[in-house]
Amino acid sequence: MTRMTPFASPLLLGFDAMEKTLERLAKANDGYPPYNIERLAPQDGAPERLRITLAVAGFSESELEVTTEETQLIIRGRQQEQTEREYLYRGIAARQFQRIFVLADGMQVSGACLRNGLLSIDLIRPQPERMVRKINISVSE
Repeated sequence: MTRMTPFASPLLLGFDAMEKTLERLAKANDGYPPYNIERLAPQDGAPERLRITLAVAGFSESELEVTTEETQLIIRGRQQEQTEREYLYRGIAARQFQRIFVLADGMQVSGACLRNGLLSIDLIRPQPERMVRKINISVSE
């Protein structure tokens, strides 16, 4: 039995890499840490902006890493184990995480800010230029 996917349509050419990326994302993101994505109102003719905010309480700036790799925004957190503390009860684990977001073509990360246990990452989505190109048809006899 053959598996049918949304990208199996003969009208969608060259989307096989995107399908593999989506499959990886479905497996990689486990729900931790929780996050919000919000659309910020454009200011003074600037392009549309988005903000991703992750709840990273307990992580310091040095324990967080925000990178872009090709079309992916990757956020990693690794807390250092503190061996000098003796816990009677430990309900807050030093848990590492990796969160991946796929960025559309042209999306740019404009900055990241850590404040009050929330990591905010701002993205800019420039308006794409509409491109129309005429393709010449050659006639062979």
